[in-house]
Amino acid sequence: MKTTQYFEEQVLARRPYLQREWCEQAIRHPFYKETQADGRVRHWIFVDTIGKYLRVVTLEDRETVLNAFPDRNFKGPPL
Repeated sequence: MKTTQYFEEQVLARRPYLQREWCEQAIRHPFYKETQADGRVRHWIFVDTIGKYLRVVTLEDRETVLNAFPDRNFKGPPL
């Protein structure tokens, strides 16, 4: 899995419970995904271990992880 320096130094330091496998799974098999206006892509997956949806944000290449965090506001895809 490719990651940014920001992800390695900032995100993982603030959220040590994050598992790389979760991020990889979100990218490969997202429950839902959408492209932001700046070209970055948001991928969501439900993680049973934390009981929440995890949002994984990738760069425009759709594979380099920039950020990941439990998304307490995500309720599912728009209808």
